[in-house]
Amino acid sequence: MTPTPPADKRASGNPATQAQINLTVKQQREQKRQEKLAEYQKQLAKRKRGKIVWWSVGSAAAVVIIGAIVASVVFAPPPPPTYTAGGNGAVVEGVEEFENVTTHVEGTVDYEQTPPAGGPHNSVWLNCGVYSEPQVNENAVHSLEHGAVWVTYDPERIQGADLDAVKAKLPSSYVILSPFEGMDAPLTLSSWNHQLALDEVDDPRFEEFFNAHWRADDVPEPGALCSGAIDGPGKQS
Repeated sequence: MTPTPPADKRASGNPATQAQINLTVKQQREQKRQEKLAEYQKQLAKRKRGKIVWWSVGSAAAVVIIGAIVASVVFAPPPPPTYTAGGNGAVVEGVEEFENVTTHVEGTVDYEQTPPAGGPHNSVWLNCGVYSEPQVNENAVHSLEHGAVWVTYDPERIQGADLDAVKAKLPSSYVILSPFEGMDAPLTLSSWNHQLALDEVDDPRFEEFFNAHWRADDVPEPGALCSGAIDGPGKQS
């Protein structure tokens, strides 16, 4: 004999009651469906908020990175100017020319020019570079013999932004920059047997002098080193 399946607990012999039961079940199913739909919409909104946050963070980071790149380009120090070694021999207005001898001596020398533009000098040259203190004339003059340009300035008249502007005009080698007491002009450029006094930092003859006399071929020892000897006091670079 086949067993009779258990009766559905939701079933009712009363049609009206059964209709109410069926409606209740339908409402429960609809409620669950609405709950699932609400949960799905909640998760979807959460994911959208997450995407917006990450997009905002990513955009902000991109702005910061781009800003840093732009700042590095805008505010980076310009590269040193390019001058042609050998000197172009051009005549620069205001340049004085001398006929100094080249001799190695011991002790101090009473130079005819202030600052010196050649003459007897110490057997050891001054390493080229930027100095914040005055240098020994006899060593610096030896560097001129090798083709360096000595840029001297009055520290009372050239300082701050003006001094920075001078540094920006210097080549990367074969140049000495140092303060010098007792100059008539605020700024003086000296190479072997040539000298130019300047009143203004932005005088275009600054670059003209370097093009004409930097690492010139007419010095006593063209191409000789401007490093590997001695550093003077206050060397910065």
